[in-house]
Amino acid sequence: MRDPICVLANAGSGRKSAARIGQLIAPLQAAGLAHEVRLIRKGAQIPAAARKAREDGFATIIAAGGDGTICSVATELAGSDIALGILPLGTFNFFARSLGLDTDPGSAMIQLLAGVETQVAAGEVNGKLFLNNASLGLYPALLERREAAYARWGRSRLAAYWSGLRVLATYNRPSRMTLTIDGVVQVRHSPMIFIAQNAYQLEEYGMHEGVDLIRKGQLAVYIAPELRRWQLLGFALRIAVRMARPYRDFTLIGAEALQIETRARRRTIARDGEREKMAAPFAFRTLPGALTVIVPVIAPAPVPEAA
Repeated sequence: MRDPICVLANAGSGRKSAARIGQLIAPLQAAGLAHEVRLIRKGAQIPAAARKAREDGFATIIAAGGDGTICSVATELAGSDIALGILPLGTFNFFARSLGLDTDPGSAMIQLLAGVETQVAAGEVNGKLFLNNASLGLYPALLERREAAYARWGRSRLAAYWSGLRVLATYNRPSRMTLTIDGVVQVRHSPMIFIAQNAYQLEEYGMHEGVDLIRKGQLAVYIAPELRRWQLLGFALRIAVRMARPYRDFTLIGAEALQIETRARRRTIARDGEREKMAAPFAFRTLPGALTVIVPVIAPAPVPEAA
């Protein structure tokens, strides 16, 4: 790991969070690496903190937080030679897991110390990066309800799934969307469009056809069908139990570039679990080699002994 190192930690509030970060960076101190920890109390402050760290000349910036925190930091580092390290502190940690990092932050820090740098691709929508997925329609509404559930019941997968069911139960009608996919225009009526960049996340849900598209350097564009409320609940259940299949339950299209226009001039776009209002049209594209990230060293397979 190159130093100097800046650790950007989405610590929330309170001394307990700060103490935890202190424990996690102990290996940096033991290794004698020059480093600085910058605690961020509010998620909205992360982009500015990442820009400041970039301007301050750090060789490595470690993002300590969930997928949303990592995405915000990555957006500011794209196109630079600064290495991005990840300490997974979120609920799902899809991007960290896709890189082979341990979901235990302490173990992940040890992996970073011995890790190597590599180039990875990212997706982009209206100039903002996403590492796992981006979407519009029902999914941003689901995230809003999920954050409310977290605030009441704590962060857990059960709270996430329950909030999703509540959003689907209040679904009204699909939106009319004009899509331009690699130059081809089509009109769709859909409650949600989901654009995947992370093959690992799709593998988790058994969506192997989308994995193949991502490995070819494309975005996997999932278009939910025009469904009634009760049908949509069944659709969500098939996804949850890994039984949903493209061309039967939804439309799947591979795209290097996608533009979506809606009747509304501004819509909420979800990127890696975070929500943001953006102005239409919504332009998505792939960015090969957008980031330099630190990944664990993969141990070579043992050589079988001669008979």
